[in-house]
Amino acid sequence: MSRLCEGRVVIVTGAGRGIGREYALQLAREGARVVVNDLSVSRSGEDTEESTAEAVASEIVAAGGQAIANHENVADFAGAKRMIDAAVEHFGALHGLINNAGILRDRTLCNMTEQEWDAVINVHLKGSFAPCHHAAAYWRDLYKQTGTPVNARIINTSSSSGLYGNIGQINYGAAKAGIAAMTIIAARELKRYGVTVNAINPHAQTRMTEGIRERSAEEIASRHPRWIAPAVVWLASADSQDVTGRIFELGGGHLAAMEGWRRGPAAEPIDDAARIGPVMRDLAQRARRNVDMKGHELD
Repeated sequence: MSRLCEGRVVIVTGAGRGIGREYALQLAREGARVVVNDLSVSRSGEDTEESTAEAVASEIVAAGGQAIANHENVADFAGAKRMIDAAVEHFGALHGLINNAGILRDRTLCNMTEQEWDAVINVHLKGSFAPCHHAAAYWRDLYKQTGTPVNARIINTSSSSGLYGNIGQINYGAAKAGIAAMTIIAARELKRYGVTVNAINPHAQTRMTEGIRERSAEEIASRHPRWIAPAVVWLASADSQDVTGRIFELGGGHLAAMEGWRRGPAAEPIDDAARIGPVMRDLAQRARRNVDMKGHELD
């Protein structure tokens, strides 16, 4: 019986630990040839002396799979292209890109520094755009050469911090909201080439989330990456070709499709600031309330 991702070549960024590692291992078990990308940096982005990408790639090879380690910085535009090129040069093709790499520099708006803002936006938002750009260009050119849809996949990583909002993560939330928007737009642009683009909103207990708040043993178990990886592996497979432009909430007891911004209560346009106030207030009061990180309506 053929495995779900048999023969497909998939890049996973930030695959040295946590969710990314679980993606890489499960993809390999389903027959994928995996490019394990990781800079082996700390949670906040500082260099370490670890070699996590090699460790995961070696684990896959030892189990009979195929994998290579990659150390490119996904937020470096030229480095992201080198990563795409490395996959094609080593395995002869590219079928999937999973953008998972990220760091945290949590602080409230009043206390956040420019450097903390730039670092997080750079790794998450540009670090998703740059690999997406180069992978998309590769697939576009391949489509033009063959005239055949490439049946390729991009899976991005958003977050409840961006989709719902979370105090103390204005940089991270802004990046993750941007990734959700980028996913929807890219899905529409790349459909003509046979490329699907989806994103996930994961709830996981990893190095990125440890220490943010206390959780029960049951909560921690529900947030294990094993509850997230199967959906991502399926999205990376050829079987998911009819699903695109979606954000899925996974882990922490969730398996759900997110629904984006929609126009709510409306009124006739008014061109007078002195008269528009009561109408604006009425619209705000009748609109559905924003929700917290658990999806519960805010007061």
